[in-house]
Amino acid sequence: MEYTRLGSTGLTVSRIALGCMSYGDASRGGHPWVLDEDAAAPFFRQAVELGITFWDTANVYSLGSSEEYVGRAVQRFTRREDVVIATKLHGKMHDGPGGSGLSRRAVLEQVDASLTRLGTDFIDLYQIHRFDPAVPVEETMEALHDVVRAGKVRYLGASSMWAWQLAKMQEAARANGWTEFVSMQDQYSLLMREEEREMFPLLADQGLGSLPWSPLARGRLARPWGEQTQRAESDRFGSTLYQDSDEQIVDAVQAVAADRDVPMAQVALAWVLANPVVDAPIVGATKEHHLADAVAALDVRLTDDEVERLEAAYRPRNPTGF
Repeated sequence: MEYTRLGSTGLTVSRIALGCMSYGDASRGGHPWVLDEDAAAPFFRQAVELGITFWDTANVYSLGSSEEYVGRAVQRFTRREDVVIATKLHGKMHDGPGGSGLSRRAVLEQVDASLTRLGTDFIDLYQIHRFDPAVPVEETMEALHDVVRAGKVRYLGASSMWAWQLAKMQEAARANGWTEFVSMQDQYSLLMREEEREMFPLLADQGLGSLPWSPLARGRLARPWGEQTQRAESDRFGSTLYQDSDEQIVDAVQAVAADRDVPMAQVALAWVLANPVVDAPIVGATKEHHLADAVAALDVRLTDDEVERLEAAYRPRNPTGF
């Protein structure tokens, strides 16, 4: 395993992050393909064995049960001081005024709820899952600053928004002496490169790290085009993210992987990891080889010719996932 600093902070994180959306109670609003706690346990254990110390979840993942699984896995397989826990807020947890969004009420309510489910006294990286246009950015940033000052959160991160929205929130924090974001969790893969236009230059300039979600495009870059999985068949959100022309890119990944005699996932992840703004792509694992392939990608160094081959078919598109 390789380790790096998160953005320009002093926080050390593994260069592969374990994505925990795949673990939860399907009866509590989870996707039909999520793994229950017994089925998820081997992946937490494997993450520890591989040195993956950065675990990412969210309050809305299976309506809180993912956070509960993460908290119990920390107690069962490792020590709290040896892992970096990231979670998020914004999505709907209940109908009350503090049940969703980024109001002060929601921030203060949801951070305490996440701490309880995670069974911890503090969250290493607390991220806003989406931008909330209904709430003044000053209200959100002050509330987030207050939970940091209270010792409940160590660092703040953002996720999935336009570059101007991130810049606006950062400026509100900077102007008022509040805690700023240190990272951006954004969609980035060979099938979605739009972050390279505005967001990545902003992150580089401001010293924020990128934590890409769906670096394998929800598995599309890890298998031949047209090959279906249980998740792909029931993932309505995922079906809105990509397009038919992506087949050429997937074919290129398959060809490079065949030439190297490595799994497609290693090639696709190696391409993401090579971007200097990227700190740690978030990898969900539901099969034993998923995490092993992700770690192995750290040793794959793509040639200029391979990179050109992988990128050749990409065409500009509207960003998705906001």
